[in-house]
Amino acid sequence: MKALVLSGGSGTRLRPFSHSMPKQLIPIVNKPVLEHVLGNIRDLGVTEVGIVVGSWAAEIAEVVGDGSRLGIRVTYLPQEQPLGLAHCVSLARTFLGDDDFVMYLGDNMLPEGIAQAADEFRAQRPAAAVVVHQVADPRAFGVVELEPDGTVARLVEKPPHPRSNLALIGVYFFTPAIHEAVRSIKPSARGELEITDALQWLVENGFRIKADEYRGYWKDTGQAADILDCNERLLADLRPGNLGSVDAASQLGDRVRIEAGARIIRSRIDSPAVIGAGTVIEDCHIGPNTSIGSGCTLRATRVRDSIVMDGAEIAHGPGLRNSLIGRNAVIGAGLAGAACHTLVVGDHTRIRVAA
Repeated sequence: MKALVLSGGSGTRLRPFSHSMPKQLIPIVNKPVLEHVLGNIRDLGVTEVGIVVGSWAAEIAEVVGDGSRLGIRVTYLPQEQPLGLAHCVSLARTFLGDDDFVMYLGDNMLPEGIAQAADEFRAQRPAAAVVVHQVADPRAFGVVELEPDGTVARLVEKPPHPRSNLALIGVYFFTPAIHEAVRSIKPSARGELEITDALQWLVENGFRIKADEYRGYWKDTGQAADILDCNERLLADLRPGNLGSVDAASQLGDRVRIEAGARIIRSRIDSPAVIGAGTVIEDCHIGPNTSIGSGCTLRATRVRDSIVMDGAEIAHGPGLRNSLIGRNAVIGAGLAGAACHTLVVGDHTRIRVAA
């Protein structure tokens, strides 16, 4: 089995971040979303991975490289325009050959992994298998309707009146039968080759499609609130450890991880929280539910329920809560205070926050 990971989207819902970085590289517990995805794929025993990339190809390649650091082998597949998920299958045809493959959207977080779905696909080997999740409002998703035996009867993209609450969540398993389906469909009204249309073609032509319901935690990390929620969820399973320096005047919770070279000075770090390598925390109150990236400097401030990305500086400001602070951002204040602010601050931004 091979893997096809889709990382070519523009991430318009994540501006201002998507102006300066691909959404797949936004960190969750100090690791890019895409690395979480590739880890799930590696855990299936799949090592040949094609990554579909768009305008952020160079940035993604800089982080992922050839994949050897992650225990995989990566082939980059450029997509000049976002023409649909089925189009990604078409452009990856040479890479995929006649192998079965898992297709995985590169901005989806499924921390419990997809091993069960993969095992069932391998054992039963239907023409395709889709991973679904019950959602409160299916109108924003591709929706799956099932036969009594659990096979897929119908797939509808963003139906105004859904007949099921089972939504496609961005993980699919395919045999080579999908290639005939992709060749047989036409672009949708929005000009894209829809994977739901290809799956529906398989259903209508007598191929068996299975649905596997994922019952664990799932997030499409397309918005800041979803990223923060996901960060909190993964921090709940954080393994504590201290590879840095903590002075005698500081206090650490029992589920705090301090990376190599970080220094904690006269500060309190509440659980759960992670402090990145080389970061300096001085006279601060950090956490809970906070990830501070590498090479940051925080002085005389409070941050909780937030993500602070690599290289950011925060000093003498009011408390930050539910905030997403970009790489190398600089936040200061003319007046310290106890008020909590919710901020979404892009990379390399300089702001002053009044209490």
